[in-house]
Amino acid sequence: MKSSSLTFRAGAGALRSIRSEGFDISAVGTIAGASGGAKWLVLSQLDRAILTNLVPKMSGPVHLIGSSIGSWRFACYAQKDPVTAIERFERAYLEQTYSERPDVREITTKSREILAYVLGETGVKEILANPLFRMHVMAVRSRHMMAFENRPLLAVGLLMAAALNAISRRTLGLFFERALFIDKRDVPPFFELPGFPLQQIELAAENLQDAVLATGSIPLVLSGVRDIYGARPGVYRDGGIIDYHLDLPHSAQESITLFPHFYDRIVPGWFDKKLKWRKPNPGNVDRTVLISPSADFVAKLPNAKIPDRTDFTTYPPQERERAWRDCVAACAELADEFNEVIARDQLAARLQPLW
Repeated sequence: MKSSSLTFRAGAGALRSIRSEGFDISAVGTIAGASGGAKWLVLSQLDRAILTNLVPKMSGPVHLIGSSIGSWRFACYAQKDPVTAIERFERAYLEQTYSERPDVREITTKSREILAYVLGETGVKEILANPLFRMHVMAVRSRHMMAFENRPLLAVGLLMAAALNAISRRTLGLFFERALFIDKRDVPPFFELPGFPLQQIELAAENLQDAVLATGSIPLVLSGVRDIYGARPGVYRDGGIIDYHLDLPHSAQESITLFPHFYDRIVPGWFDKKLKWRKPNPGNVDRTVLISPSADFVAKLPNAKIPDRTDFTTYPPQERERAWRDCVAACAELADEFNEVIARDQLAARLQPLW
């Protein structure tokens, strides 16, 4: 029997609904995108399939909520020609090059260049005027010592945040506050979020690029983005620090959330990656369908792994790019299987519980 390339998992509400009534594409109200850096490459073909075969059948408005690389993907989704935007993003990401020992400034400059290339001259206007999608970006505003770019001080602050987070996730509020940049045309289901200090900022032409750059600004790797238009003064960083895999309310009312993801599990925060006991709130993902590559598929990828940020230091540039291109090509299999599952109405039969 041929092994499956994709796994489909769902929260209790979505599982019950889809098994009893089938999958209604027009019921999709949110698409979620997690942090993960280079891991996004394993989803680039699946993104194309969703944009080509599902999005035209959605009724909207559909909320796009992303942190870090998830927001970069959605900056492609919400453009007028999203597949071409994904292709630009993929090309620029695969071909990025650096000096032998790049510093924070060099990496930050390259990120700005890639984002400008992905958005082009009209991308910002297209995102803000998209008739179907409402794009929202989750970043964090740094507090106290986390607001400095001094590397030793920032490193100490991160160690303190990680140690306290192991005791209680709420302690991250001592170091960061959520900064939710929202398309105010429609209020998203995650507009009011408990647990951490929160500010909501209207996403606008003057701040969209800075918001997307900020949510991918990993401390010690990229510079934070300072004093973003419309937001409180301060330094804004990677939204995945608090919302790594988006442990927040995904869906409103009876709508369904699609969550194309690198893994078949959800890790709440950046510092929770090794805390196996740290789980998301089941209520947040009750109506969520998580779509991810299977373990069997990942085992067939180059080096038997999903691309990640460590590849920059593990492999020479040409070898890394070759492995990443091979991964992207292999992931056409994910798109093919997804299209078949949707076309043959097999989602209900393939769904497994998220827990």
